[in-house]
Amino acid sequence: MPTVPVNGVEIYYEEAGSGTPLIFLHEFSGDYRSWEPQMRFFARRYRVVTMSYRGYPPSDIPADPAAYSQDILIDDILGLCDALDIKKAHFCGLSIGGNSVVFLGLKHPERCLSLVAAAAGHGSVSDPAERAEFEDDFTSRADRLLAVGMAVVAEEQASKPNRIPMKIKDPRGWAEFRDQLLEHSAEGSAHTARGLNAKRPNFFDMKTDLGRMMVPTLIIVGDQDQHCIEGSLFLKQILPCAGLHMFPMGGHLVNMEDPDLFNRTVLDFLTAAESGKWIKP
Repeated sequence: MPTVPVNGVEIYYEEAGSGTPLIFLHEFSGDYRSWEPQMRFFARRYRVVTMSYRGYPPSDIPADPAAYSQDILIDDILGLCDALDIKKAHFCGLSIGGNSVVFLGLKHPERCLSLVAAAAGHGSVSDPAERAEFEDDFTSRADRLLAVGMAVVAEEQASKPNRIPMKIKDPRGWAEFRDQLLEHSAEGSAHTARGLNAKRPNFFDMKTDLGRMMVPTLIIVGDQDQHCIEGSLFLKQILPCAGLHMFPMGGHLVNMEDPDLFNRTVLDFLTAAESGKWIKP
């Protein structure tokens, strides 16, 4: 299995195709396999790469909770790019990955050709009480993972309201997503929930910095993905080079729920960004 040493851990990745690099970054309940509909489609045109974060098999699962944070994930992503001799790339992420591409654009714009932030913004809210609820949810989820194990929590996670749209549209695909989630590490997911999700910066606290970020950005959000709508709309309003596509009757797993719509939407964006035509009037 292809792994590379990055920041003291072995990171698993897969790649296909050739040309301009396009990196896919998964969500909390996903892994490198979550992007298979995109790997097959975009490998016809790009050098595509997908990875599993630390804490997600087949990548290493550090036992130290301090080995997990948003900044460490960014370092891992760029470390993988360095190991693969990728100087600049398009970055496309979902949920954790969607938030991460925004932080990549803020901290390392020189590495970013463009950004696709899908199902991002969970935890980025204007109400402090809602933010506290978000932090408590992931902290409690971490405790529950360590107490009862992945099997119980995975069933709960897969059946959350924002994942039901996929179950309705594609029950076979949803079952595959659930089964893959069951294979995750309870320890790795718990450390990710507590060290990364619960402590992720709130976009509303970064208004000035976000207002200066000039990387071409496409924001995608499902209109049934309630936790992500406020943060996604905020990004669309504040980022100078951001456009928004809201998927009708779309949940959290937009790239797997509606792969044809997702792929064509992203391809049109990449084409516009590469030709210098992704510009707000």
